[in-house]
Amino acid sequence: MLISTHSSIQNTKTCSVLAIVIAALPERQLLRLLLKSGILYNNIKKVMAGKEMKKRYNGYTSCPLTVGDDKLVLAEFGYDGAILETFPFNQAKPRWISYFMKKDIMPHLYWHGLVRGTWRGPGPVRKLLHLGRA
Repeated sequence: MLISTHSSIQNTKTCSVLAIVIAALPERQLLRLLLKSGILYNNIKKVMAGKEMKKRYNGYTSCPLTVGDDKLVLAEFGYDGAILETFPFNQAKPRWISYFMKKDIMPHLYWHGLVRGTWRGPGPVRKLLHLGRA
């Protein structure tokens, strides 16, 4: 049985073993898998070079919840329910801009960025929009 830590994707018994579980994942969980794969890649390079792994996965998950006509609550969170809002406004309030992003922007980011490996998730955007405090 392979048991790894959530954040480093490192085996808890054999430090030189890093893993990512790929099973029959529904499409909604593919984002999490692709975000982890970038961390896994960086951590494998570090282990092979005999260096300390610095990349960590925070468990980021995004749940766009449509609550009315053209309105959406964009719930973003990590492990243990930690709130990881990307934008500097209260995302718990239904907004048309969140709906617009889910409908028109996120599919482009997903298919042309995340799947192709050129976009590794909202972390850098979150940090920029929160003036480095995220």
